[in-house]
Amino acid sequence: MGFPVYDFRNPEHITNMLVTSQIRSRFLRMEPGTEAQGHTHDLGHEIFLILSGRCEFTIDGETEVLGPGQLCVALVDQWHQVRVVGDEPMIMYLSVTPHVQPTHTFWNEDGTRQPSRFAPSSSYDVEVDESVDEKELLVRLANASGAVAEAARQASEVIDQTAAFEAGTRETIWEVLRELHTRLARMDDTWNELAPRAND
Repeated sequence: MGFPVYDFRNPEHITNMLVTSQIRSRFLRMEPGTEAQGHTHDLGHEIFLILSGRCEFTIDGETEVLGPGQLCVALVDQWHQVRVVGDEPMIMYLSVTPHVQPTHTFWNEDGTRQPSRFAPSSSYDVEVDESVDEKELLVRLANASGAVAEAARQASEVIDQTAAFEAGTRETIWEVLRELHTRLARMDDTWNELAPRAND
């Protein structure tokens, strides 16, 4: 087999399968009666597909019970929480896109935002190259940020010089926007490697 195939019925696959700055995807198993802490995402939409068992989702104050084959979405900044219902474990597929630290935002009962929590990379099953120190990562982040700024400047120039939007200009604009997004993803990857390392 030339590429990984994941099966939620295999306990070894109940894990994060793909984690980049562009997406985090995983199978998640929750036991009967358990409830995840409610939160929002500053940047990411989260998609939930129930594979087995049943659970109750609350998203932005609305509550629904989902079972196998059903899917729901929590958009950016929508508070959401999940609770397993019934006497069977629940397994879901979930993805958050993009996945940029800190990925979860938690809130106090009075509606105030809690301080950011930067989860260790290991909590997402990501191996970190510890031989690269924080100073080097800061240099890489600064370089990546500069590359994003330069790509944004180039995109702005191309768009400013566009007199009419047609097929040829559309392709030209897409070329500079694609480069901007590629550089932004590289910067986010570096940030995700650096962010969890600071001592709180």
